[in-house]
Amino acid sequence: MPFPAAPRRSRVLRAAAVLVTVAVLAAACDGSGFSPTGGGGSDDKTTAAAATEAVLSTNVADKASGVPVDKVVKVSAEHGKITDVVVRSKAGKVSGRLVADGSRWVSTGGLEPGVRYRVRATAQNGDGKQVENISSFTTQALSLDQQTYPSVAPLQGETVGIGMPVIVTFDLPVTDKASFERHMKVATTPVQQGSWRWVSDTVAHWRPKAYWKAGTKVSVDIGINGVAAGGGIYGQEDRKVDFKVGDAHVYKVNAATHQMKVFSNGKLLRTLPITTGKPGFTTRSGVKVIMEKFATRRMNSETVGIPQGSAEAYDINDVRWAMRLTNSGEFIHAAPWSVGSQGRANVSHGCTGLSTDNASWLYDMTRRGDVVTYTGTDRPMEPDNGYGDWNIPWKDYVAGSALH
Repeated sequence: MPFPAAPRRSRVLRAAAVLVTVAVLAAACDGSGFSPTGGGGSDDKTTAAAATEAVLSTNVADKASGVPVDKVVKVSAEHGKITDVVVRSKAGKVSGRLVADGSRWVSTGGLEPGVRYRVRATAQNGDGKQVENISSFTTQALSLDQQTYPSVAPLQGETVGIGMPVIVTFDLPVTDKASFERHMKVATTPVQQGSWRWVSDTVAHWRPKAYWKAGTKVSVDIGINGVAAGGGIYGQEDRKVDFKVGDAHVYKVNAATHQMKVFSNGKLLRTLPITTGKPGFTTRSGVKVIMEKFATRRMNSETVGIPQGSAEAYDINDVRWAMRLTNSGEFIHAAPWSVGSQGRANVSHGCTGLSTDNASWLYDMTRRGDVVTYTGTDRPMEPDNGYGDWNIPWKDYVAGSALH
């Protein structure tokens, strides 16, 4: 049962900025070979003062146009220290950092396309004399088809299960994956080792080496605004998402014994009778993760390749307490029509059926990202059929990073 495509976001301009060169000229002799005060040569005090005046320079020329949005703006100072740099457009201010000795400022935020930036820089020399330079430039214009927008899961503030991967989906392909991945950060408290893995040109997953620790706080920073994605495409917008990991829920399904053992934080809560896929519709064995929940859902066999008119066809409008496990259509759900077989035989088309009461109880405690492990069949779970990340050995998972 494939998901509907998400609508593309409207493009949001954002701020960035740049700087220009200021040259400070000093007074010396009048060109005649004599100083104004008499004697041969220049005034030594005036020359010394001129030599110490700060000079500001930037790597973007004043009034430049068509500046690439991935341009890193740099401002440098000679004979003094930078005291302030402001790069701003109507969309806002561009972030940057000043090196410890004050000799250089470097932008850290991306530039927006088709925007005029004003750059104001100040510096002072050792005697406290201040100089200022103001300049401007305009960035290249980009169409929507030249910008890729990142959608992030989990959602801001969401509490998820210990198996939930971080998922970033781009609406246009990323061919320079290494460039993007350098700007995609995941921070955890407590610290847990993890890695990105590119599923495709538009999807990247991040998971820890082992299941999340219950109670973990996670911050995701996708800082790809203005970053080159390859093929003339650039990142459209930065995204930051914070979420939390809840209790450690692990449901262990044995298709051979027709039972599900429900664990929370290592404690067995209940053992539930279930039914899984019958011959020809075998349920996959492996590690699955709850992807989404529906209090009521229509289930139609045509969505899983069983045509209308087939002896195996079905169309049920109000399946209760349904929880998706795979893209291909495996769910855990209430199946009151198969209660007589639950705990005894496998009679479904691949889903895991429970009584209505048991399904309701399980549904109420379950979050997206909870882990469901399946054993007892000879059909393996495919790693990319839903959130199948845990079926990939860690070494192979890390190899899926563009920076590996």
